[in-house]
Amino acid sequence: MTATIPNNLEPLWMPFSWNRELKQNPMLVSHAEGVNYTTPAGKKILDSASGLWCSNAGHCQPHIASAIATAAQTLDYVPSFTFSHPDAFNAANQLTQLAPDNLSYAFFSCTGSEAVDTAIKIALAYHNATGQKQRSRIVARQRGYHGVNIGGTSLSGIHKNRAQFANLMPYVSHLRHAYLPEQDRFSRGQPPHGAELADDLESIAQTYGPDTIAAVIVEPVSGSAGVFAPPVGYLERLREICDRHGILLVFDEVITAFGRIGHPFAAQRFGVTPDMITCAKGLTNGAFPVGATICDGKIYDALLAHAEKNGEMIELFHGTTYAAHPVGAAALLATLEFYERENLFQRARDLEPVFEDEIHALRDAPNVADIRNIGLMGAVELKSREDGMGRRAFEVVRRCFEHGDGDKNTRGLMVRSTGDTLAFSPPLIAAADDIREIFAVVRASLGAVS
Repeated sequence: MTATIPNNLEPLWMPFSWNRELKQNPMLVSHAEGVNYTTPAGKKILDSASGLWCSNAGHCQPHIASAIATAAQTLDYVPSFTFSHPDAFNAANQLTQLAPDNLSYAFFSCTGSEAVDTAIKIALAYHNATGQKQRSRIVARQRGYHGVNIGGTSLSGIHKNRAQFANLMPYVSHLRHAYLPEQDRFSRGQPPHGAELADDLESIAQTYGPDTIAAVIVEPVSGSAGVFAPPVGYLERLREICDRHGILLVFDEVITAFGRIGHPFAAQRFGVTPDMITCAKGLTNGAFPVGATICDGKIYDALLAHAEKNGEMIELFHGTTYAAHPVGAAALLATLEFYERENLFQRARDLEPVFEDEIHALRDAPNVADIRNIGLMGAVELKSREDGMGRRAFEVVRRCFEHGDGDKNTRGLMVRSTGDTLAFSPPLIAAADDIREIFAVVRASLGAVS
């Protein structure tokens, strides 16, 4: 990769970004290794965000890179429609072995957004196959994020992600946001209050009819909205209500899967098993775009039985060109092997107390309104300034990135912000001293921002 700065920044339309500002003074990196990025000028940048919640094993791991290179030179592409390749099946086997026992089938896609839209279609197809075609309503949650495709955007509970787009998917309802700030501010781990908010699902069922709801989809821990762990007992109540009314429960684990909270899946940490899990990001350590929708065997069996009964050859009329891509499957297998070999899920559990103490030590820093954490993910919510939401956090992000400018021996820091919340998800390979450095730089930057 070239380390030169491009002479024309204008043609690139940066996603979810302040293009007008960033093109005046871009924050560029050209290389990465382990927990560090490197700028074109040669300055190290400590990654506190695992890229975008995805590089759990750190950057440019030779084991994963080698698997990708070998696959690209051996089998660059084969369609998954009718044909396939051995590693597609190997990848599904390895993935489902990590998942809760009843989740025994994996449908591959390219991104978390595609995995969510796949889950929506599978839920609707399942109810059609079981003679309940009237189940067309999907329930999501306020402040939830489920990707950017039309289905996931429709389910989004973040207003700004929906406001520009008219005529989204119909028959969508939202549970209230599962966080009570006045009672649970500065909580560590799962908040003690708010389990009763799951009863919103019962209210929606009584409003529209329990037999009209196909599925409920929630992030076990809300990531993009600012790291909100579920209240104690909340997910259990959702599961009980779904069971009572024959509603499918879907966990969007695009962020939480693969060690982010110390287990292969958040479902296992919380002891609540859904009917489907969507995942991506850490599935290949961010090194190749792969998403997956992992399903309960009853769903797969129902679609096969329905097709057989009706003389259909194809059980599910859905798929994407790059599903189970050979290079993606190689990246997935190498990543899962690396997680196991390095015992990274246990490492995340071991680092959690250090991370928790360090992030909550910022409670007395300027303009801090709230702090939340679970596993190796956390958020520092800032008070918004009068000149607009998100501007204070953006200024902190820039100051962290530029920390130590002029001194190549001092690392800058990459921080993720959403609105006026700083979100943290360091690589699972980080050392305790890396964690301490992250929050020392954040404290210094908070002190320099009005």
